[in-house]
Amino acid sequence: MLLPAFRFCLLFVLVWHPLAAKPVMLIVHGAWGGAWQFAKVDPLLREQGYDVRRVTLTGLGERAHLASPGIGLETHIEDVLNVIRFENLTDIILVGHSYGGMIISGVADRLPERIARLVYLDAMVPEDGESAAVLTGNRLPLSEMTRDGFMIPVWVKPGKPHPIDVPHPLKTFTDPISLKNPTREKIPTTYILTVETGQRPEADAFWASAERARARGWTVIEFEGDHNPHWRKPAETAALLGSLARD
Repeated sequence: MLLPAFRFCLLFVLVWHPLAAKPVMLIVHGAWGGAWQFAKVDPLLREQGYDVRRVTLTGLGERAHLASPGIGLETHIEDVLNVIRFENLTDIILVGHSYGGMIISGVADRLPERIARLVYLDAMVPEDGESAAVLTGNRLPLSEMTRDGFMIPVWVKPGKPHPIDVPHPLKTFTDPISLKNPTREKIPTTYILTVETGQRPEADAFWASAERARARGWTVIEFEGDHNPHWRKPAETAALLGSLARD
């Protein structure tokens, strides 16, 4: 009679013990995009043993029907915080692409104890009080592309087949970020600078962010590819993200 009970206990330990849990990789997309942008790397990361979570920020992607000029940076930070809280996620590898760097910085400031590693994928690296608009500087003509409280660049056009980029709430770019928790700075962090073939890294639009990462003592990796390697080089991107998470 003891043997079945022993087997049950052993099965319980194997299934429920924290050591048996899959590492969580939580991915935050960039401006105008959605979780769909990482659809190609998702199964590749799962094959490596990761529990992949892709967040779509309010008003974007499949949540475009919720779009409003009132959506600000805090809304998008709370989007990710609530996934962590309600899914009760811990030991997270938190990845932010492009504008997503603003979001993961804010999330790490609020819940640093839940995050095992931060990965900035060609992403913004803000200081306290900075906005995405400040970090992009003259690279994005916000006044020219803004209509009715949304940023609508030339490549965002209605009628294209889905999935597509959609108008992005301007307020998320003009709101300053609040970073007050020094514990955030203790999280192991990697910055991935994507550099297109034949281009000098110094000429890349995110070179300044990579330099800021170096100044903070983060690991900086230069990766050959355009700004969206997860879409155009999914296998290579998944391999890199997976290796960083296992480090």
